[in-house]
Amino acid sequence: MNITNVGVVGAGVMGRGVAHALAQAGFAVSLVDVSDEVLSSAKRQITRNLKFGKLFKQAAADGDAAAVIDNITFTTDYGALSAAEFVIENVNEKWQLKQSVYYQLEKVCPPHTIFAANTSAIRICNIAAETNRPSQVIGMHFMNPVPMKPTVEVIRTPETSAETIEAAAALLRQMNKGYVLVNDSPGFVSNRVLMVTINESICLLDERVASAEQIDQIFRECFGHKMGPLETADLIGLDTILDSLQVLHDAFGEDKYQPSKLLKQMVETGRLGRKSGRGFYSYEVKEP
Repeated sequence: MNITNVGVVGAGVMGRGVAHALAQAGFAVSLVDVSDEVLSSAKRQITRNLKFGKLFKQAAADGDAAAVIDNITFTTDYGALSAAEFVIENVNEKWQLKQSVYYQLEKVCPPHTIFAANTSAIRICNIAAETNRPSQVIGMHFMNPVPMKPTVEVIRTPETSAETIEAAAALLRQMNKGYVLVNDSPGFVSNRVLMVTINESICLLDERVASAEQIDQIFRECFGHKMGPLETADLIGLDTILDSLQVLHDAFGEDKYQPSKLLKQMVETGRLGRKSGRGFYSYEVKEP
């Protein structure tokens, strides 16, 4: 399959990062969300990141930035995905929301379209069962910020076809990204390990064993990690961390996945990390 047209569902932090990276790689992208406000914010943020983005390898010239934005259609209409050969879904880790998205995708996408779930913890086989094309469903777990992360965790189910895996690999090659192919399990490899690490770090903070700064310093300076677990949690979003832990707890029923009380309190009070301006650290939130 020669993929030129890609749909991206969900225009939050991950969705707009995926749309940015795809458009920069030359794909025609349809970015779909239910909210015009979220879509407008996504367009502003992608434009800002292209022109001034210190997070990314280099800022784009005005002409280059405009060309990338021109590759993206921002829309609330799922019908825009009727020409997509490949769709990447990035909505919140809420099962009913996922179900409603794939119901819409089945209605508008042609039979050959491949569906990729960019999910943190939900099993890909559960998502595939919501479709009429389980062999064409794959997991593609992008890391944040998407444009600067070189590798993607790709997840296959027992029904994912070799052709679907190769199509996903070809798309990632065009995006200049590598991948690691793993088998399906709640949380996959990355988040089954990471979420426990973050949750235990929050417990240590709550027990006053160490400060957030000290916990992160140990991981950076003793283990050589670029970011500590609490810095990473702020980047991901504490609401996403909570949702992922709840998915893992529901799936395995083990106490190690029980979200800490402090995490729940922070989410309830709107301390979600970078995107809200305050999590374990404080941030300046800027809208261009």
